[in-house]
Amino acid sequence: MVKKHYWKLEYSIALFVMIGVILLIMPFSIENTRQANFISKWNETFNRIEYMFSVINAHISDDMIKSFNKADTPDEREKLLLTIVKPYLRINTANYPIRHYRPRYINGNRIYKGQRYFFDDFYFAENNTIVGIKDIKSDKADDVFFLMMFDINGILPPNRWGKDIYGVNIYDGGKIEPFGFDKSMDELKKDCSEAGTGINCSYYYKIGGGFDD
Repeated sequence: MVKKHYWKLEYSIALFVMIGVILLIMPFSIENTRQANFISKWNETFNRIEYMFSVINAHISDDMIKSFNKADTPDEREKLLLTIVKPYLRINTANYPIRHYRPRYINGNRIYKGQRYFFDDFYFAENNTIVGIKDIKSDKADDVFFLMMFDINGILPPNRWGKDIYGVNIYDGGKIEPFGFDKSMDELKKDCSEAGTGINCSYYYKIGGGFDD
């Protein structure tokens, strides 16, 4: 009877330990699966955006180019680009994301008006993706003309750069590059850590960087 009692006790302890380990690991496993899904969606989104701009560049009219050249304000240029990409991304300009939608850096810090990656307006696109467009006025052909951001999880959390938010630079002629393409691998890893901004994850994950490195 004593041996049987000890066997049951050891079995119970082992069972509790196993349950504890499972409960400890499960949140990390779920989070890793979710992040892997975000990255997969971002890669799909980038490929579509790249193709979209190649089509736009091949068919853009002279009148539209003149309109861009005549536009005096960032708001005018942003609206022109919005008009162009709207049918491709199925952007809904009649229904805006809630006022409290405020993207943050991966480290949780707020993005303030006046900072490069602050977007004034957001729009719902297909599959409830949120899209932002920002004009970067430049007279040099090699400089960035626009920034675009994509929250592939919509208004649902985490709403963090490098988690569910990614973006691209748009250049003259419709060429695009993911944020971070000009950074070193060490810079990319650092920025994609929980202490970074997450902005440059757009390129880091595109080239196969791991979110658990």
